[in-house]
Amino acid sequence: MAGGPTAGPRAPVPGDRGANGRVDHHGDTRRTLAPARGGRLQGGSGPRGLLRLALPAKGRLREPAFHLLEDAGLGPEQPGDRALAFPCRNAPVEVLLVRAADIPEYVQDGVVDCGITGIDLVRERGADVHELLTLGFGSCRLEAAVPEESTVATVDDLVGATVATVYPRLTRELLPADVTLVDVTGSVEIAPRLGLADAIVDLVSSGNTLRTNGLRSLGVLLESEAVLVASDDERAAPFASMLRAVVEARRHRYLMLNAPESALPKIAELVAPRVPSVLPLAEPGTVAVHALVPSADVWRLLPELEAAGASSILIVPVERLSA
Repeated sequence: MAGGPTAGPRAPVPGDRGANGRVDHHGDTRRTLAPARGGRLQGGSGPRGLLRLALPAKGRLREPAFHLLEDAGLGPEQPGDRALAFPCRNAPVEVLLVRAADIPEYVQDGVVDCGITGIDLVRERGADVHELLTLGFGSCRLEAAVPEESTVATVDDLVGATVATVYPRLTRELLPADVTLVDVTGSVEIAPRLGLADAIVDLVSSGNTLRTNGLRSLGVLLESEAVLVASDDERAAPFASMLRAVVEARRHRYLMLNAPESALPKIAELVAPRVPSVLPLAEPGTVAVHALVPSADVWRLLPELEAAGASSILIVPVERLSA
């Protein structure tokens, strides 16, 4: 029928269509057309109540981020090798796998509600997002380094030097010296040996890569680790609380021990600032002591508790810890 709907694929929009007749390069009006804002797609949250979360598709942050969701009880589906998205069984959360470097912008633009990526990437992109929670994994440092034979002793001595980096924004912000930047991709450590730069600014975990390439550090410019970011902190608050309970639990251990009552003052001093729970035992003059202690202090506490008179010491992991 003339003027009625046409069956089958739509015809391309004629080339003389007005200002509202923009089409993609295939001439198909059904396909997504990116707005003219740096080539980025505008997005939005999923259906009401569904939280969209971006995780790194690969790299050192992917597996720890996935395990964090598991430990939080979300029940994430194990993604296949080619999967780009997967649901969580126990919560209205959909996970999208994207490049870690793109996550700050995806969150800023509302393509996803939250994202897990490195603090270094958030700051380098200059994204307008809220850093809600540091997650306790992916620790690294942004450092300036020079060849071992260089006469440069501090970052202040880099005035006028040429510095190679994949973090130009952070380097400009954090280096106290006025330098010439060389933006590179890939292995930054090789730049001084190739004569491209006098120094580098790069991400360092253990420092072995610097030493292997004949470089020495001039100092730390930024401490980084995995962080949960969101564009709307109110919408993301319940999800952040779930993760916070796991992150705090990982930083602590639950300590149980028996001790004579006379040892209580010393034991309470050792586990401070937490106030221990004290329970009487059947044996007169003996008590059981329970307390939360920092995981990092366990190696130091054990011999000190034994010296104070503690016995039957048991230390167990904590699954969740709310404030």
